[in-house]
Amino acid sequence: MRVGMIGVGATLLVAAMAGTGAAQTTPRATAAKMKNPAAADAASIASGQQLYTKQCRMCHGTTGKADTAAAKAMGASDLTDATWTRGSSDGELFVVIQEGAGPDYKMKGFKGRLSEQDTWHVVNFIRSLSGK
Repeated sequence: MRVGMIGVGATLLVAAMAGTGAAQTTPRATAAKMKNPAAADAASIASGQQLYTKQCRMCHGTTGKADTAAAKAMGASDLTDATWTRGSSDGELFVVIQEGAGPDYKMKGFKGRLSEQDTWHVVNFIRSLSGK
């Protein structure tokens, strides 16, 4: 009986760990209502640009157009065009950056690697790329 309980516990633990960070946990409707607490001023945009360059440039390109060979190969989103398939509000962008971009999650979330404040700065920088 004890061995069976250990096996069930281990199975549940593995299942829980496998799900960690694998999918967006914030519903899109909730994300859409989130308000950006960081003013989109020059300091925030500059901070966001530094973080973007370090964390996002390799996939989305320096200008956010996803026009590099690597970006095209992985199907990275153009952050400057009018098509925002995962939502266009600041909150939706924040959630995608923090939790990843589904459905296959080629873009992993940055939760635990970028603070919430830093993520809002990245959102402000992304907005500055196309004036959105």
